[in-house]
Amino acid sequence: MKLVRLAICSALFSALAFPVAPATESVSVRARAITKFKRGSAETRFGPLEFLGGIEFSSSDSRLQSLSSIRFRSDGQGFVSVLDIGNWLTGRIERDAGGRLSGLSDVSISPILIQGGRAGSKYYTDAEGLALRRGQAIVSFEQRHRVDVYPDPGFETSAPLKTLDPVIPRHEFRMNAGMETVAVSPSSSPLKGVLVVVTEHSIDDDGNSFAAILEGPLRGVFKVARHDPYDVTDGAFLPSGDFLLLERRFSFTGGLGMRIRRIRGDSIRPGAVVDGEVLIDADMGYAIDNMEGLDVVIGPEGKPHLILVSDDNGNLLQRNVMLEFRLNQ
Repeated sequence: MKLVRLAICSALFSALAFPVAPATESVSVRARAITKFKRGSAETRFGPLEFLGGIEFSSSDSRLQSLSSIRFRSDGQGFVSVLDIGNWLTGRIERDAGGRLSGLSDVSISPILIQGGRAGSKYYTDAEGLALRRGQAIVSFEQRHRVDVYPDPGFETSAPLKTLDPVIPRHEFRMNAGMETVAVSPSSSPLKGVLVVVTEHSIDDDGNSFAAILEGPLRGVFKVARHDPYDVTDGAFLPSGDFLLLERRFSFTGGLGMRIRRIRGDSIRPGAVVDGEVLIDADMGYAIDNMEGLDVVIGPEGKPHLILVSDDNGNLLQRNVMLEFRLNQ
């Protein structure tokens, strides 16, 4: 459970309850197009990012909530997501005749199983980060801090195959602000295909966020410079090896905001404190919500596309949104 969820839910939604979903996996999803990123403006260029469109989506199935991370298959359409209420979500994106996001199809939801092949409580299944690589779906959890490896295909019905050493000392993890993202570096990058984790708000004495390279000859802890009030919510590598970090801020006076930082891939080393340029910084004057997930796919023109999703916290005043941008540099 994230800091923003604690604040919003305790203040506004403690009295709300949602019906229990039917015990089926297939989920019907409604979608509405988002055609403008900046409210009241037709502008599409935001620094190096070009807004391509988006959708707001919902379902009568109450399990469709709380998306924490999203990863796309190699075809750029099929996706896997983890929900911090302890579920997997899989499906495909749909596009209109102009190539813009128009909906979701083939959506299924199933519980994330823990050791012993059983569904666990929130404490054990608070899934925050997801990475996919050949034969593996890798999930980072907070509360019961760990990184578990599931078989892919087959993760929906399998217990984890193994648990990875998070490298970061366990006493450094904050209860609701642990490993918020896990990402696989490109095999052609300086990190050569290894896993990287970054924490949401587990900080050192200098205020930097703990992060780690989990494998390989560069295995070790590094730090990500934190700029208050932003906290990390997800991350993904570009084909070049540079690392994109999605970050969020929240306050009752300032509302929600998000930004994306680009960190040079060759700067990620044990002992380093890394930082990077801000590609975009958006507040509630833009078509954002509680942005929690980020992935990179390659568009038909050969450029990286960034696809972002929000976590609606399962409440009525927030939205599930998916936004797509093209990175032009």
